[in-house]
Amino acid sequence: MASVFLYGTLRHAPLLAAVLGREDARLSAATLTGHAVAWAEGQAFPLIHAREGARADGLLLDGLSPEDLARLEFYEGGFDYALRGIEVEAGGRTLRTQAWFPAPGAPWVPGAAFALEDWVARWGEINTAAAAAAMTLFGRVPAAELGWRLPAMQARAASTLRAAGMPAPATLRRAGGRDEIRTLDMRRPYDAFFAVAEADLRFPRFDGGQSDAVTRAAFVMADAVSVLPYDPARDRVLLIEQLRIGPWIRGDRHVFSLEAIAGRIDPGETPEEAGRREAVEEAGLALGPMELVARYYPSPAGVTEYLFSYVACCDLPDGADGPGGAADEHEDIRSHLVSFDDFLGLIRSGEVENAPLILSGYWLLANRERLRAAG
Repeated sequence: MASVFLYGTLRHAPLLAAVLGREDARLSAATLTGHAVAWAEGQAFPLIHAREGARADGLLLDGLSPEDLARLEFYEGGFDYALRGIEVEAGGRTLRTQAWFPAPGAPWVPGAAFALEDWVARWGEINTAAAAAAMTLFGRVPAAELGWRLPAMQARAASTLRAAGMPAPATLRRAGGRDEIRTLDMRRPYDAFFAVAEADLRFPRFDGGQSDAVTRAAFVMADAVSVLPYDPARDRVLLIEQLRIGPWIRGDRHVFSLEAIAGRIDPGETPEEAGRREAVEEAGLALGPMELVARYYPSPAGVTEYLFSYVACCDLPDGADGPGGAADEHEDIRSHLVSFDDFLGLIRSGEVENAPLILSGYWLLANRERLRAAG
């Protein structure tokens, strides 16, 4: 039976259980001398590195079957880590075991000292939920492929947790109801940038009875944010334009879309933080106060995506438009400065056919005079 030394996030019992697929792991205290545990710079996970005079306290996980070890290697391999043989002190003895270090060529560098309690407070629930989703791919995809899938899984996990904690008024609609849905089977035939979930279920009918067994499917996507920049002094907005795959696949002749600044809410971000980040990435803009337009499901019949739309006042002088986008995301974006009247004309003509932008445009129509007076 194999053993490994755990120094980082796998010391969190719920995460370890999600990766192993069981909760009866055999653990004991252990120490690796001459090493320290630090946050990987700019990341939400730690690494271990050699440092003279330091000691890394952790847990020795032993009694591992070949499948246990394969599951652990699959998960850690997704972060570009590899096992290395080491010696630890445990129970007054020196034991030969192994631990995960950044693989050769991995880009991770040590940052500040790592504290598990800090990671649990901010990332524990998100990463545990994402790990459970990731482990459904064990045996189906290589660990290297898991690596590029994990960020989207983490963003979707964060969306699920956000949904559970958001206020949900129910004065007209039926209250709650989630616990009344009987799930007969759940499948995920596709899981990458977005996922496809298919469920067989029964649900309570409005006449008091139960439905027959039905099959429903949805595209599972992370929550997202949109921001329409508005300059109240110049009475104009900034729109962005980019190629969109949806219109192209649908067969639309016009595959370049006029939109508000928008993007996925990353794990650990608030919607407002995501909006400000996207404004810098897509248009090089520093936003002023952000006003919530609405939060909503664009297409609840088949898509889980939940949007937070904002209008943000900011300075939009001549020359504020131009190219933009994050190079590491292969974005190719150009922005346009458009007067408010011309913007409304684009909506009314149908040239703007992007729902968050249309919604934000009509919100701005209703609130424009207030924003101009305040500005």
